[in-house]
Amino acid sequence: MIIGIPSFVENILQRLSDNGYEAYLVGGCIRDILMGRSPKDWDITTSAMPDEVFKAFYDKSVVATGERYGTVTVIYPEGKAEVTTFRSEGAYSDGRHPDWVRFERTIEEDLSRRDFTINAIAWNRGKGLIDPFGGIKDIGQGLIRTVGNPEDRFREDGLRMIRAVRFAANLDFSIDKLTLTAVEQLAGMIPMISAERVRQELFKILIGPNPSYGIKTMLETGMIKFVLPEILATVGFEQNNPHHDKDVFEHTLCVLEQTPDILHIRLAALFHDAGKPYSYTLDDKGIGHFYGHNEKGAEIAVKALKRLRCSNKIIKQVALLVDYHMRHYGSNERSKLKRLISEVGKENIFDLLSLQKADAMCKKKQKLIAAAAEMESTVRDIIAKNEPVNIEDLAINGDDLKHIGFKPGVQMGQILNGLLDCVIEEPGLNKKESLIHIAQTKCTGQITD
Repeated sequence: MIIGIPSFVENILQRLSDNGYEAYLVGGCIRDILMGRSPKDWDITTSAMPDEVFKAFYDKSVVATGERYGTVTVIYPEGKAEVTTFRSEGAYSDGRHPDWVRFERTIEEDLSRRDFTINAIAWNRGKGLIDPFGGIKDIGQGLIRTVGNPEDRFREDGLRMIRAVRFAANLDFSIDKLTLTAVEQLAGMIPMISAERVRQELFKILIGPNPSYGIKTMLETGMIKFVLPEILATVGFEQNNPHHDKDVFEHTLCVLEQTPDILHIRLAALFHDAGKPYSYTLDDKGIGHFYGHNEKGAEIAVKALKRLRCSNKIIKQVALLVDYHMRHYGSNERSKLKRLISEVGKENIFDLLSLQKADAMCKKKQKLIAAAAEMESTVRDIIAKNEPVNIEDLAINGDDLKHIGFKPGVQMGQILNGLLDCVIEEPGLNKKESLIHIAQTKCTGQITD
């Protein structure tokens, strides 16, 4: 089989070979090539020890990215590749790192330590494809299967259970029955894994092409209890509302699929209705309502993302979108949308509208979809015309007010907010002379002597 690779990768393989070492492309890059995809990363496994790789590439930039585990990164102007010594490894008792790493002598021993058959394929020009565990066949059948006994692989590193779901969701594969059974039996190991590693795999599922498949599979295998316990209450929770024909969980999965593959928007979709089971009331007509579910959902999102040790930036972004996802929902009133832009910020408004549009698409009320599109069009027009939405957009500032006799302090802030209200309703008033006149005529009692 002819495999095309970049010249710098070819050069790394050839130089290792010229120095007397075996070297192969391995793992995800070979899997992607066999699937007709363009690899994002290049991984090479070799019989050379890390210090020998340094010597072989004396004239290149080589970084010790994981030398203890046999990995260095060789950097060329055109790109970089991770080069790892043939190895086997022990269990991840701390949930982060293997207990031991042993450098091996053959490619077959190295491949035997890998998680799934589709990632246990190696190649070089001399020997071609090396596939001792049937990974090529599994790629052809669209199957995720562990290398060897699945219980052994998952006991070595419980993160592999979430990785199985991630590969299945992102590649549109199914999970082998024995592998799936082992996940169901060993899901309780997940709390032993570090939150950072769990988060990394979860986020790859969420921004992938089929996030709902991943979340649903975690539910079916019991992993959701340990990965995302905060959304368990939504499963099977009927809404009893004419706007909905799905329970809260199924609606959430629908919204997740309709949002763009941007992490904080997908996370907001995941948590946007998480507060509904805690905000449910039933009126005398038997219709369900969820007053305040957005605030409760934001609170749940913050708790979950802190548990997953996310950055403060992403926690704030997600909480904002969840909290505001019902604000002015379906309203195309220009002044209200300006105030919404002011509250969430121009940097967040289109993310919020993406979430609202996805939410509308997953409801029974078709007119909400049209309303969401109209809102987006109006917001774009407001921003394109630079219509004032913040105090900073006013044609006057505090210094101008001081110049005509107003004292700094709370009252001045109230005056500026009042002027903003005026120009939000009538953008044409946003001229210095007009605003000074309004301030003087409406606020004369606050001018100092």
